[in-house]
Amino acid sequence: MASSHQPSLLSRQYNFLLIALIIAYFVVGGLFAVFTPAWQAPDEPAHYNYIMQVAINGCCPKIEPGDWDSAYLDQLKAARFAPDLLMNLPTIQYEDHQPPLYYLLQAPVYSLAGGSLRALRLFSLVMGAGIVLCAYGLGRAMLPERPQVALAAAALTAFLPQHLAILASVSNDALSNLLIAVTLLGTVLYLRGAENIREWHLGLLVGLGLLTKVSTIFLIGLVPLAIVVRWWLESRPSANDFGLIVRRVLPPLLTFFVPALLLGGIWWLHSINTYGFPDLFGLRQHDMVVTGQPRTAELIAQAGLGGYLRTAIQTTFNSFWGQFGWMGVPMPGWIYQLLLGLMLVVGGGLVVHQVSGDREHHNANRRVIWTFIQLAILLAVLEYIYYNTVFLQLQGRYMFTGLVPFALLMALGIDGWRAWLVKRFVWLPPLVTVLPFALLALLDIYLLWRVIVPALAVG
Repeated sequence: MASSHQPSLLSRQYNFLLIALIIAYFVVGGLFAVFTPAWQAPDEPAHYNYIMQVAINGCCPKIEPGDWDSAYLDQLKAARFAPDLLMNLPTIQYEDHQPPLYYLLQAPVYSLAGGSLRALRLFSLVMGAGIVLCAYGLGRAMLPERPQVALAAAALTAFLPQHLAILASVSNDALSNLLIAVTLLGTVLYLRGAENIREWHLGLLVGLGLLTKVSTIFLIGLVPLAIVVRWWLESRPSANDFGLIVRRVLPPLLTFFVPALLLGGIWWLHSINTYGFPDLFGLRQHDMVVTGQPRTAELIAQAGLGGYLRTAIQTTFNSFWGQFGWMGVPMPGWIYQLLLGLMLVVGGGLVVHQVSGDREHHNANRRVIWTFIQLAILLAVLEYIYYNTVFLQLQGRYMFTGLVPFALLMALGIDGWRAWLVKRFVWLPPLVTVLPFALLALLDIYLLWRVIVPALAVG
Protein backbone atom coordinates (compact mmCIF):
# COMPACT_ATOMS: atom_id res chain seq x y z
CA MET A 1 0.00 0.00 0.00
CA ALA A 2 2.81 2.37 0.87
CA SER A 3 4.50 1.77 -2.45
CA SER A 4 1.37 2.82 -4.34
CA HIS A 5 1.69 6.31 -2.89
CA GLN A 6 5.40 6.59 -3.64
CA PRO A 7 5.12 8.16 -7.14
CA SER A 8 2.72 10.87 -5.96
CA LEU A 9 4.89 11.56 -2.92
CA LEU A 10 7.95 11.81 -5.16
CA SER A 11 6.13 14.20 -7.49
CA ARG A 12 5.14 16.42 -4.56
CA GLN A 13 8.74 16.51 -3.36
CA TYR A 14 10.04 17.55 -6.75
CA ASN A 15 7.26 20.07 -7.21
CA PHE A 16 8.30 21.63 -3.90
CA LEU A 17 11.92 21.71 -5.07
CA LEU A 18 10.79 23.33 -8.32
CA ILE A 19 9.00 26.05 -6.37
CA ALA A 20 12.18 26.63 -4.35
CA LEU A 21 14.17 26.84 -7.59
CA ILE A 22 11.77 29.40 -9.09
CA ILE A 23 12.00 31.50 -5.93
CA ALA A 24 15.80 31.39 -6.15
CA TYR A 25 15.58 32.34 -9.83
CA PHE A 26 13.52 35.42 -9.00
CA VAL A 27 15.87 36.41 -6.19
CA VAL A 28 19.07 36.09 -8.22
CA GLY A 29 17.47 37.38 -11.42
CA GLY A 30 15.94 40.28 -9.51
CA LEU A 31 19.39 41.25 -8.29
CA PHE A 32 20.60 41.25 -11.89
CA ALA A 33 17.64 43.36 -13.02
CA VAL A 34 18.10 45.92 -10.26
CA PHE A 35 21.87 46.18 -10.01
CA THR A 36 23.13 45.64 -13.56
CA PRO A 37 23.98 49.20 -14.65
CA ALA A 38 21.43 50.80 -16.97
CA TRP A 39 21.71 50.00 -20.68
CA GLN A 40 24.52 47.52 -20.10
CA ALA A 41 22.89 44.65 -21.95
CA PRO A 42 23.06 43.98 -25.69
CA ASP A 43 20.75 46.29 -27.65
CA GLU A 44 18.84 47.28 -24.51
CA PRO A 45 18.46 50.99 -25.43
CA ALA A 46 16.98 50.08 -28.84
CA HIS A 47 14.50 47.62 -27.31
CA TYR A 48 13.57 50.16 -24.65
CA ASN A 49 12.98 52.87 -27.25
CA TYR A 50 10.73 50.56 -29.29
CA ILE A 51 8.59 50.06 -26.16
CA MET A 52 8.57 53.81 -25.54
CA GLN A 53 7.39 54.52 -29.10
CA VAL A 54 4.58 51.96 -28.82
CA ALA A 55 3.50 53.30 -25.42
CA ILE A 56 3.41 56.89 -26.64
CA ASN A 57 2.54 56.69 -30.34
CA GLY A 58 1.04 53.23 -30.76
CA CYS A 59 2.20 50.39 -32.98
CA CYS A 60 4.31 50.13 -34.92
CA PRO A 61 7.51 52.13 -35.45
CA LYS A 62 9.51 52.01 -38.68
CA ILE A 63 13.26 51.59 -38.93
CA GLU A 64 14.70 54.53 -40.84
CA PRO A 65 18.06 56.15 -41.59
CA GLY A 66 19.33 57.81 -38.44
CA ASP A 67 18.13 55.04 -36.13
CA TRP A 68 21.69 53.68 -36.01
CA ASP A 69 24.69 55.76 -35.05
CA SER A 70 27.68 53.48 -34.49
CA ALA A 71 29.98 56.32 -33.44
CA TYR A 72 27.54 57.46 -30.75
CA LEU A 73 27.03 53.88 -29.55
CA ASP A 74 30.77 53.32 -29.33
CA GLN A 75 31.10 56.56 -27.34
CA LEU A 76 28.37 55.45 -24.93
CA LYS A 77 29.89 52.01 -24.41
CA ALA A 78 33.36 53.45 -23.87
CA ALA A 79 31.98 55.88 -21.25
CA ARG A 80 29.84 53.16 -19.59
CA PHE A 81 26.70 55.06 -20.59
CA ALA A 82 27.63 58.08 -18.50
CA PRO A 83 24.55 60.25 -17.73
CA ASP A 84 25.98 63.35 -19.44
CA LEU A 85 26.05 61.46 -22.76
CA LEU A 86 22.46 60.17 -22.70
CA MET A 87 20.88 63.23 -24.32
CA ASN A 88 20.44 61.42 -27.63
CA LEU A 89 19.73 57.94 -26.22
CA PRO A 90 16.10 58.01 -27.53
CA THR A 91 17.45 58.20 -31.09
CA ILE A 92 18.83 54.64 -30.82
CA GLN A 93 16.00 52.84 -32.61
CA TYR A 94 17.63 50.20 -34.80
CA GLU A 95 15.33 47.43 -33.48
CA ASP A 96 12.24 49.09 -34.97
CA HIS A 97 11.98 46.41 -37.67
CA GLN A 98 11.26 43.71 -35.08
CA PRO A 99 7.82 42.04 -34.82
CA PRO A 100 5.77 43.83 -32.14
CA LEU A 101 4.35 41.32 -29.65
CA TYR A 102 7.00 41.71 -26.93
CA TYR A 103 6.82 45.48 -27.14
CA LEU A 104 3.02 45.52 -27.08
CA LEU A 105 3.09 43.50 -23.86
CA GLN A 106 5.73 45.77 -22.32
CA ALA A 107 4.05 49.04 -23.30
CA PRO A 108 1.47 48.99 -20.43
CA VAL A 109 4.28 48.27 -17.97
CA TYR A 110 6.18 51.26 -19.37
CA SER A 111 3.13 53.50 -18.92
CA LEU A 112 2.23 52.28 -15.44
CA ALA A 113 5.82 52.42 -14.17
CA GLY A 114 6.62 55.80 -15.71
CA GLY A 115 9.15 54.35 -18.13
CA SER A 116 11.11 52.54 -15.39
CA LEU A 117 13.89 50.43 -16.94
CA ARG A 118 13.91 48.17 -13.89
CA ALA A 119 10.18 47.48 -14.17
CA LEU A 120 10.60 46.45 -17.81
CA ARG A 121 13.53 44.24 -16.88
CA LEU A 122 11.52 42.55 -14.14
CA PHE A 123 8.65 41.84 -16.53
CA SER A 124 11.12 40.16 -18.89
CA LEU A 125 12.33 38.14 -15.90
CA VAL A 126 8.76 36.93 -15.34
CA MET A 127 8.65 35.71 -18.95
CA GLY A 128 11.91 33.90 -18.33
CA ALA A 129 10.36 31.98 -15.45
CA GLY A 130 8.10 30.35 -18.03
CA ILE A 131 11.19 29.06 -19.87
CA VAL A 132 12.44 27.49 -16.63
CA LEU A 133 9.08 25.81 -16.07
CA CYS A 134 9.08 24.51 -19.64
CA ALA A 135 12.53 22.99 -19.11
CA TYR A 136 11.17 21.13 -16.10
CA GLY A 137 8.03 20.10 -17.96
CA LEU A 138 10.03 18.83 -20.92
CA GLY A 139 12.22 16.75 -18.62
CA ARG A 140 9.19 15.22 -16.89
CA ALA A 141 7.57 14.48 -20.25
CA MET A 142 10.71 12.86 -21.64
CA LEU A 143 11.90 10.99 -18.54
CA PRO A 144 9.03 10.73 -16.03
CA GLU A 145 10.94 8.05 -14.11
CA ARG A 146 13.91 10.42 -13.55
CA PRO A 147 12.54 13.69 -12.15
CA GLN A 148 16.00 14.77 -11.07
CA VAL A 149 16.89 15.26 -14.75
CA ALA A 150 13.94 17.64 -15.18
CA LEU A 151 14.94 19.64 -12.11
CA ALA A 152 18.57 19.79 -13.23
CA ALA A 153 17.54 21.03 -16.69
CA ALA A 154 15.38 23.71 -15.06
CA ALA A 155 18.30 24.75 -12.82
CA LEU A 156 20.66 25.13 -15.77
CA THR A 157 18.05 27.12 -17.69
CA ALA A 158 17.48 29.38 -14.69
CA PHE A 159 21.07 30.02 -13.66
CA LEU A 160 23.21 29.84 -16.79
CA PRO A 161 24.92 33.23 -16.28
CA GLN A 162 24.48 34.70 -19.76
CA HIS A 163 20.89 33.49 -20.03
CA LEU A 164 20.00 35.02 -16.67
CA ALA A 165 21.66 38.30 -17.67
CA ILE A 166 19.59 38.45 -20.87
CA LEU A 167 16.34 37.57 -19.09
CA ALA A 168 17.03 40.32 -16.55
CA SER A 169 17.35 42.91 -19.31
CA VAL A 170 14.97 44.49 -21.80
CA SER A 171 15.08 42.12 -24.77
CA ASN A 172 12.51 40.38 -26.93
CA ASP A 173 14.56 37.20 -26.49
CA ALA A 174 12.64 36.57 -23.26
CA LEU A 175 9.29 36.22 -25.03
CA SER A 176 10.56 34.58 -28.22
CA ASN A 177 12.48 31.91 -26.31
CA LEU A 178 9.49 31.38 -24.01
CA LEU A 179 7.26 30.72 -27.02
CA ILE A 180 9.88 28.36 -28.46
CA ALA A 181 10.07 26.49 -25.15
CA VAL A 182 6.29 26.19 -24.84
CA THR A 183 6.05 25.00 -28.44
CA LEU A 184 8.76 22.38 -27.94
CA LEU A 185 7.03 21.12 -24.80
CA GLY A 186 3.69 21.01 -26.61
CA THR A 187 5.27 19.21 -29.56
CA VAL A 188 6.80 16.54 -27.32
CA LEU A 189 3.49 16.00 -25.53
CA TYR A 190 1.80 15.81 -28.94
CA LEU A 191 4.28 13.18 -30.10
CA ARG A 192 3.57 11.21 -26.93
CA GLY A 193 -0.07 11.08 -27.97
CA ALA A 194 -1.56 13.72 -25.68
CA GLU A 195 -5.17 14.20 -26.72
CA ASN A 196 -5.43 17.71 -25.24
CA ILE A 197 -2.68 19.06 -27.53
CA ARG A 198 -4.17 19.79 -30.93
CA GLU A 199 -2.53 20.92 -34.13
CA TRP A 200 -4.15 24.35 -33.98
CA HIS A 201 -2.68 24.87 -30.49
CA LEU A 202 0.79 24.37 -31.93
CA GLY A 203 -0.04 26.59 -34.89
CA LEU A 204 -1.19 29.36 -32.55
CA LEU A 205 2.06 29.16 -30.58
CA VAL A 206 4.18 29.26 -33.72
CA GLY A 207 2.17 32.20 -35.04
CA LEU A 208 2.73 34.10 -31.80
CA GLY A 209 6.43 33.32 -32.11
CA LEU A 210 6.47 34.77 -35.63
CA LEU A 211 4.88 37.91 -34.17
CA THR A 212 7.73 38.12 -31.67
CA LYS A 213 11.03 37.41 -33.42
CA VAL A 214 12.22 35.90 -36.69
CA SER A 215 14.47 33.46 -34.76
CA THR A 216 11.37 31.36 -34.05
CA ILE A 217 10.93 30.59 -37.74
CA PHE A 218 12.54 27.14 -37.51
CA LEU A 219 9.38 25.99 -35.73
CA ILE A 220 7.47 26.38 -38.99
CA GLY A 221 9.35 23.31 -40.23
CA LEU A 222 9.89 21.38 -36.98
CA VAL A 223 6.27 21.22 -35.83
CA PRO A 224 4.74 20.04 -39.15
CA LEU A 225 7.38 17.31 -39.23
CA ALA A 226 6.19 16.21 -35.79
CA ILE A 227 2.58 16.18 -37.03
CA VAL A 228 3.52 13.91 -39.94
CA VAL A 229 5.62 11.63 -37.72
CA ARG A 230 2.86 11.22 -35.13
CA TRP A 231 0.35 10.32 -37.82
CA TRP A 232 2.81 7.85 -39.34
CA LEU A 233 3.55 6.18 -35.99
CA GLU A 234 -0.14 5.83 -35.17
CA SER A 235 -1.30 4.73 -38.65
CA ARG A 236 1.67 2.79 -40.04
CA PRO A 237 0.36 3.26 -43.61
CA SER A 238 1.62 1.42 -46.62
CA ALA A 239 4.19 3.51 -48.45
CA ASN A 240 2.55 2.55 -51.74
CA ASP A 241 -0.75 4.29 -50.97
CA PHE A 242 0.53 7.85 -51.43
CA GLY A 243 -2.94 9.26 -52.10
CA LEU A 244 -4.28 7.95 -48.79
CA ILE A 245 -1.28 9.37 -46.96
CA VAL A 246 -1.86 12.82 -48.43
CA ARG A 247 -5.61 12.77 -47.69
CA ARG A 248 -5.09 11.73 -44.09
CA VAL A 249 -2.14 13.93 -43.17
CA LEU A 250 -3.21 17.07 -45.03
CA PRO A 251 -6.08 18.10 -42.68
CA PRO A 252 -3.94 18.19 -39.47
CA LEU A 253 -1.22 20.06 -41.36
CA LEU A 254 -3.73 22.64 -42.55
CA THR A 255 -5.08 22.93 -39.01
CA PHE A 256 -1.55 23.85 -37.93
CA PHE A 257 -0.63 26.15 -40.80
CA VAL A 258 -3.80 28.26 -40.84
CA PRO A 259 -3.29 29.97 -37.43
CA ALA A 260 0.51 29.99 -37.79
CA LEU A 261 0.49 31.70 -41.18
CA LEU A 262 -2.42 33.99 -40.37
CA LEU A 263 -0.63 35.40 -37.34
CA GLY A 264 2.76 35.50 -39.00
CA GLY A 265 1.19 36.94 -42.13
CA ILE A 266 -0.10 39.94 -40.20
CA TRP A 267 3.47 41.10 -39.69
CA TRP A 268 4.74 40.00 -43.05
CA LEU A 269 2.08 42.05 -44.83
CA HIS A 270 2.92 45.01 -42.59
CA SER A 271 6.61 44.68 -43.49
CA ILE A 272 5.89 44.44 -47.21
CA ASN A 273 3.59 47.45 -47.01
CA THR A 274 6.20 49.40 -45.06
CA TYR A 275 9.47 48.34 -46.70
CA GLY A 276 8.34 46.85 -50.02
CA PHE A 277 8.35 43.34 -51.44
CA PRO A 278 10.04 40.93 -50.75
CA ASP A 279 11.18 42.31 -47.37
CA LEU A 280 8.87 40.11 -45.26
CA PHE A 281 10.88 40.58 -42.08
CA GLY A 282 12.21 44.11 -42.49
CA LEU A 283 15.72 42.67 -42.54
CA ARG A 284 16.74 44.27 -45.84
CA GLN A 285 15.72 47.65 -44.52
CA HIS A 286 17.56 46.90 -41.28
CA ASP A 287 20.74 46.02 -43.16
CA MET A 288 20.50 49.26 -45.16
CA VAL A 289 20.14 51.34 -41.99
CA VAL A 290 22.62 49.52 -39.78
CA THR A 291 25.75 50.22 -41.81
CA GLY A 292 29.31 49.66 -40.72
CA GLN A 293 28.71 46.44 -38.78
CA PRO A 294 31.68 44.05 -38.88
CA ARG A 295 31.29 41.29 -41.42
CA THR A 296 32.51 37.71 -41.34
CA ALA A 297 34.28 38.02 -44.69
CA GLU A 298 36.41 40.87 -43.31
CA LEU A 299 37.67 38.76 -40.39
CA ILE A 300 38.40 35.80 -42.67
CA ALA A 301 40.36 38.11 -44.99
CA GLN A 302 42.39 39.42 -42.04
CA ALA A 303 42.93 36.26 -39.99
CA GLY A 304 42.41 33.49 -42.52
CA LEU A 305 39.84 30.73 -42.25
CA GLY A 306 41.71 28.96 -39.46
CA GLY A 307 42.06 32.14 -37.43
CA TYR A 308 38.39 32.93 -37.95
CA LEU A 309 37.30 29.46 -36.81
CA ARG A 310 39.45 29.65 -33.66
CA THR A 311 38.02 33.06 -32.81
CA ALA A 312 34.49 31.96 -33.62
CA ILE A 313 34.62 28.83 -31.47
CA GLN A 314 36.21 30.52 -28.46
CA THR A 315 34.01 33.63 -28.58
CA THR A 316 30.85 31.57 -29.10
CA PHE A 317 31.69 29.31 -26.16
CA ASN A 318 32.59 32.19 -23.86
CA SER A 319 29.58 34.32 -24.75
CA PHE A 320 27.19 31.37 -24.49
CA TRP A 321 28.11 30.90 -20.84
CA GLY A 322 28.82 34.50 -19.93
CA GLN A 323 30.29 37.60 -21.59
CA PHE A 324 28.47 40.59 -20.21
CA GLY A 325 27.61 44.13 -21.12
CA TRP A 326 27.98 44.61 -24.86
CA MET A 327 30.35 41.62 -25.08
CA GLY A 328 33.02 43.66 -23.33
CA VAL A 329 33.13 41.92 -19.93
CA PRO A 330 34.17 38.26 -19.99
CA MET A 331 34.23 36.02 -16.96
CA PRO A 332 37.56 35.11 -15.34
CA GLY A 333 39.39 32.49 -17.38
CA TRP A 334 39.22 29.79 -14.71
CA ILE A 335 35.42 29.80 -14.91
CA TYR A 336 35.47 29.01 -18.63
CA GLN A 337 37.90 26.17 -17.93
CA LEU A 338 35.57 24.73 -15.30
CA LEU A 339 32.60 24.99 -17.67
CA LEU A 340 34.55 23.32 -20.46
CA GLY A 341 35.37 20.54 -18.02
CA LEU A 342 31.69 20.27 -17.12
CA MET A 343 30.77 19.86 -20.79
CA LEU A 344 33.38 17.14 -21.22
CA VAL A 345 31.99 15.34 -18.18
CA VAL A 346 28.50 15.66 -19.64
CA GLY A 347 29.66 14.20 -22.95
CA GLY A 348 31.10 11.19 -21.15
CA GLY A 349 27.93 10.85 -19.10
CA LEU A 350 25.78 10.76 -22.24
CA VAL A 351 27.92 7.89 -23.52
CA VAL A 352 27.56 6.07 -20.19
CA HIS A 353 23.79 6.62 -20.29
CA GLN A 354 23.58 5.27 -23.82
CA VAL A 355 25.62 2.18 -22.99
CA SER A 356 24.14 1.30 -19.60
CA GLY A 357 20.66 2.86 -19.74
CA ASP A 358 17.52 0.80 -19.22
CA ARG A 359 16.56 -0.66 -22.57
CA GLU A 360 12.86 -0.73 -21.67
CA HIS A 361 12.84 3.06 -21.91
CA HIS A 362 14.47 3.09 -25.35
CA ASN A 363 11.40 2.18 -27.38
CA ALA A 364 10.80 3.44 -30.91
CA ASN A 365 8.52 6.32 -29.91
CA ARG A 366 10.96 7.63 -27.35
CA ARG A 367 13.83 7.44 -29.81
CA VAL A 368 11.76 9.50 -32.26
CA ILE A 369 11.07 12.13 -29.61
CA TRP A 370 14.74 12.31 -28.65
CA THR A 371 15.54 12.84 -32.31
CA PHE A 372 13.27 15.90 -32.27
CA ILE A 373 15.04 17.22 -29.18
CA GLN A 374 18.39 16.87 -30.92
CA LEU A 375 16.99 18.37 -34.11
CA ALA A 376 15.84 21.46 -32.19
CA ILE A 377 19.41 21.95 -30.94
CA LEU A 378 20.82 21.44 -34.43
CA LEU A 379 18.42 23.98 -35.94
CA ALA A 380 19.37 26.55 -33.29
CA VAL A 381 23.05 26.05 -34.14
CA LEU A 382 22.38 26.25 -37.89
CA GLU A 383 20.43 29.50 -37.44
CA TYR A 384 23.42 30.91 -35.58
CA ILE A 385 25.88 29.79 -38.26
CA TYR A 386 23.67 31.15 -41.03
CA TYR A 387 23.42 34.55 -39.34
CA ASN A 388 27.21 34.66 -39.09
CA THR A 389 27.76 33.91 -42.76
CA VAL A 390 27.27 37.64 -43.40
CA PHE A 391 27.52 39.63 -40.16
CA LEU A 392 30.13 38.94 -37.51
CA GLN A 393 27.80 38.34 -34.57
CA LEU A 394 29.65 35.77 -32.47
CA GLN A 395 27.26 35.93 -29.53
CA GLY A 396 26.34 32.57 -28.07
CA ARG A 397 23.06 33.97 -26.77
CA TYR A 398 21.68 33.64 -30.29
CA MET A 399 21.67 29.88 -29.70
CA PHE A 400 19.41 30.18 -26.65
CA THR A 401 16.59 29.26 -29.03
CA GLY A 402 17.80 25.70 -28.35
CA LEU A 403 18.69 26.17 -24.68
CA VAL A 404 15.89 24.07 -23.16
CA PRO A 405 16.70 20.88 -25.11
CA PHE A 406 20.41 21.58 -24.59
CA ALA A 407 19.83 21.85 -20.83
CA LEU A 408 17.97 18.54 -20.91
CA LEU A 409 20.93 16.81 -22.57
CA MET A 410 23.34 18.41 -20.10
CA ALA A 411 21.25 17.15 -17.19
CA LEU A 412 20.98 13.69 -18.71
CA GLY A 413 24.75 13.53 -19.08
CA ILE A 414 25.31 14.25 -15.38
CA ASP A 415 22.58 11.78 -14.45
CA GLY A 416 24.28 9.15 -16.58
CA TRP A 417 27.27 9.32 -14.25
CA ARG A 418 25.00 9.33 -11.19
CA ALA A 419 23.24 6.18 -12.38
CA TRP A 420 26.61 4.53 -12.96
CA LEU A 421 27.96 5.58 -9.56
CA VAL A 422 24.84 4.53 -7.64
CA LYS A 423 25.58 0.90 -8.54
CA ARG A 424 28.73 1.27 -6.46
CA PHE A 425 27.53 3.83 -3.90
CA VAL A 426 23.88 2.99 -3.25
CA TRP A 427 23.49 5.88 -0.82
CA LEU A 428 24.05 8.47 -3.57
CA PRO A 429 20.84 10.56 -3.80
CA PRO A 430 19.22 11.50 -7.13
CA LEU A 431 19.62 15.20 -6.34
CA VAL A 432 23.35 14.84 -7.02
CA THR A 433 22.33 15.37 -10.64
CA VAL A 434 20.94 18.81 -9.79
CA LEU A 435 23.86 20.04 -7.69
CA PRO A 436 26.29 21.21 -10.44
CA PHE A 437 23.59 23.34 -12.04
CA ALA A 438 22.11 24.67 -8.80
CA LEU A 439 25.59 25.90 -7.83
CA LEU A 440 25.45 28.21 -10.83
CA ALA A 441 23.19 30.44 -8.73
CA LEU A 442 26.12 31.14 -6.41
CA LEU A 443 28.33 31.77 -9.44
CA ASP A 444 25.75 34.28 -10.71
CA ILE A 445 25.88 36.26 -7.47
CA TYR A 446 29.68 36.23 -7.53
CA LEU A 447 29.71 37.44 -11.14
CA LEU A 448 27.21 40.21 -10.46
CA TRP A 449 29.11 41.73 -7.54
CA ARG A 450 32.70 40.96 -8.50
CA VAL A 451 32.63 41.21 -12.30
CA ILE A 452 29.57 42.88 -13.81
CA VAL A 453 28.93 45.81 -11.49
CA PRO A 454 32.60 46.81 -11.03
CA ALA A 455 33.29 46.59 -14.76
CA LEU A 456 30.17 48.37 -16.00
CA ALA A 457 29.18 50.88 -13.34
CA VAL A 458 29.83 54.54 -14.11
CA GLY A 459 32.89 55.64 -12.14
